[in-house]
Amino acid sequence: MKYKIATFLFLIISLSSCKEDDQKRIAENEKDAKKKEIIFSNINKGWVFYDTPINTTAEESEGTWNEFRLFLKELAQKPKTTIGAFQQKAKAISKKAMALNENLPIQFNKPQIKSRISTLITKVRLLDLYIHLDAISDKKVVGLISEINKELASLQREMDKIVEKSKIPVELGESDLMKMMDASRAIPNSSPTINDPNLPQIE
Repeated sequence: MKYKIATFLFLIISLSSCKEDDQKRIAENEKDAKKKEIIFSNINKGWVFYDTPINTTAEESEGTWNEFRLFLKELAQKPKTTIGAFQQKAKAISKKAMALNENLPIQFNKPQIKSRISTLITKVRLLDLYIHLDAISDKKVVGLISEINKELASLQREMDKIVEKSKIPVELGESDLMKMMDASRAIPNSSPTINDPNLPQIE
């Protein structure tokens, strides 16, 4: 009889502890779901890219520079459903950003353009990294989107500067002057100068 009572009490205690564990698990799951919902909502609100050209040069380049056009097109397509959709989109944007270095139009194949593309790629890859973390920081993701927009605008402004500079007519003799100023083309001076105070003077 005592054995039956002990078994019965043990079962009651086990059942009540199981219920408590289940309630804790449910509460934690609800808390986690709410947190994920807030993160998704914040990323969804902040996922706004400048996907249209900001000047005439960028607009014209969209027609001739395929990689640039595809990058802007990728930015324009906003995911809607889940965090997973945003993660896939970040990966796709990263791929398109990397391709910007390929087939650069001759007029933009310059160090100042390449450095801006490099910075833009870095920011896009950081976005891809942060959105794939287990604990996603929505603030960091939204902040990176803003930085990507700044870098993209900076790239387009630099493109415009290059095009505007190329339109300025070269004055007569200016190209010869530029060649003369180029230190790499200078003939090294091997003969000592007569007025050098460090050399012995001939009287």
